[in-house]
Amino acid sequence: MHRFKLLAAFAFAVWLGGAANDVAAQETQADEEITVTGTRERQALAETPVSIGAVKGETIAQDKPAHPSEVMGQIAGVGVAVTNGEGHTTAIRQPFTTNPVYLYLEDGVPTRSTGFFNHNALYEIDLPQAGGIEVIRGPGTALYGSDAIAGVVNVLTRTPPGQGEFYVSGEAGGWGWRRALLGGGDASRDDAWRADLNLTHADGWRDSTGYDRQSGIARWDRALGDDAMLKTVLGFSRIDQQTGANSPLVRADYENAPTLNYLPIAYRKVSALRLNTTYTRQDGDTLLSVTPYLRDNGMDLLASYTLSYDPTLASTHNKSIGLMTKWRRDYAALRARLIAGLDLDYSPGERLENRVVTTPSGSGASLVFSSYAMGPVLYDYRVAFRGVSPYVHGEVSPSERLRLTAGLRYDHLSYVFDNRLDVPVVTATAGFPGTRYYGQAGDTTVSFAHASPKLGATYALGAATHLYTSYNHGFRVPSEANLFRPSAATSAAAAAESAQTALALKPIRAQQFEIGLRGRLGEASYDVAVYELVKRDDILSLRDPVTNATQAVNAGKTRHRGVEIGAGAPFAARWRIDAALSYAKHEYVEWLSSQGDFSGKTMESAPRVLANTRLTWTPGPGTRVQLEWLHLGRYWLDAANSANYEGHDLYTLRANRAMGRGISLFGSVHNLANARYADSASLSSGTPVYSPGLPRTFYAGLEAKW
Repeated sequence: MHRFKLLAAFAFAVWLGGAANDVAAQETQADEEITVTGTRERQALAETPVSIGAVKGETIAQDKPAHPSEVMGQIAGVGVAVTNGEGHTTAIRQPFTTNPVYLYLEDGVPTRSTGFFNHNALYEIDLPQAGGIEVIRGPGTALYGSDAIAGVVNVLTRTPPGQGEFYVSGEAGGWGWRRALLGGGDASRDDAWRADLNLTHADGWRDSTGYDRQSGIARWDRALGDDAMLKTVLGFSRIDQQTGANSPLVRADYENAPTLNYLPIAYRKVSALRLNTTYTRQDGDTLLSVTPYLRDNGMDLLASYTLSYDPTLASTHNKSIGLMTKWRRDYAALRARLIAGLDLDYSPGERLENRVVTTPSGSGASLVFSSYAMGPVLYDYRVAFRGVSPYVHGEVSPSERLRLTAGLRYDHLSYVFDNRLDVPVVTATAGFPGTRYYGQAGDTTVSFAHASPKLGATYALGAATHLYTSYNHGFRVPSEANLFRPSAATSAAAAAESAQTALALKPIRAQQFEIGLRGRLGEASYDVAVYELVKRDDILSLRDPVTNATQAVNAGKTRHRGVEIGAGAPFAARWRIDAALSYAKHEYVEWLSSQGDFSGKTMESAPRVLANTRLTWTPGPGTRVQLEWLHLGRYWLDAANSANYEGHDLYTLRANRAMGRGISLFGSVHNLANARYADSASLSSGTPVYSPGLPRTFYAGLEAKW
């Protein structure tokens, strides 16, 4: 039945495209949109059989987001929720999740190794000073491997200017929030560069939720004659954040005392450094691209979300050295294109984790943790991730309107594990929540090999109307924490079994079918996509509703189906409306667990509706006023579908005003209606709990450019 619905939607898209063609045929040439994420280089969006949404650099510069959620929701089918500070969970054709199902890139280079995923990857990037964001919705192309099963997020750096420029921006807002953004660049003969710096501080509107960040990005472009160039990018971030993630409250406190924080001892300290250089040479119809890169990521985490069942302080650190290579050849016959490449990644890392001894007050879901002492070592190991991934991608045009693509990627990924603890189980007895046991894996090597095919086609219904369809296969290997850091157990035997079960985790396998239509009707633009994404052996967190303990397990099968619509158009004089809408259903098809049979249930944290609408007025050059409406639909709090969060509506008002001489004012009001809403909601100790979102908050700033 669901395939019939997809075919019906496809037929509707063809009909709509035919209607659009009546208008498009009057146009001699459509405005060509370009993407760089589909094939790792500039390509016409009209010939890319992938759902790609984008936020332009101009929009980011005007909106000046304080959090990724303030711009990412402008892409249909993309949701980002706040955890704390600039932490986030993401929903792209998935429920809101911290699971490793997304690939985060900066100018096409992964910001982290597959083995050491961090769902907060966007706060390691200087997003407010980015040159744009592109998002592939669903499994990535054959050019991207493990991680890219639900989406690829590519943050673009700003291009260096053609002549000298400099800017500085200062802003302040409620709850002690303040930020300075500054940067500039110049060009001289064969060289061009730019650098940007972000200094942010917030006291936090809730108790013990402040944070500081320092981040920056530098880029140097150098021309090597007429046919080659070097592009070097250096990025860093340092984040010191109180309360490592959400601090949920029981309903009464959520409604009446939202500034309370039950988990003030939690914190997160993050450091990230990335360096890469891309050599590109174009020789007639042949292009060669070589990108060596270095990464260094570290984090100290006293996690708020495990305090009630597994209180620990973990220090993780990993480095990476890698190489991304690509060869591309164009042929005149049938406008054929062949791309082949090889990606290499070597990422050694380590984890040192101690038990935290706490003495909480209260009970159940409202336990308060106000102090701690360091306990025994629970995990102490080194692990090296290795990846070898060749791929091939081809394109051909049998006719002027039709373009076909196909690709195949093969990934051989492995972990070499060295446990520095010489015991099968570590026992921790002191403090709350009582004795816990931690299973230890012996020194071992775990390997995975997988081939990922893709097929796609685009068809030009008119000069400005394009139909696309694709089949994409993706996979995701378990991360370092999935494999070698199993959850705490209540007996030594259970802990030993948990350690072995973790080593036996299988990769997630995903396949997606989608069809879409995009184009223009006069000055209006639209993009419609219908998809079905099925994941097998999905790695999910099985959570005990009473003890809150979690364990990573392979679920049998999950299915994600939906429709995404993005559209925008000017109307009247100086007015414009843009909208992004998605309707999706996320369900467990097969999942029989120790806590019950959830087959046929809707997945938790999975709203069916995500919508973002922006009404923009530009009364004159340099002046903009925008009202944004964000709608988040109702969702279940648990896999048993026993309780739900009702959803919410948020309104944001933004304004920019050019004052002349390079000076401009800007400001915004978040949560204009001062609604009480939850950034996230779940069950804790069998009780619904809610992480309250930011109340009405004002921001204002001044920017100067030279």
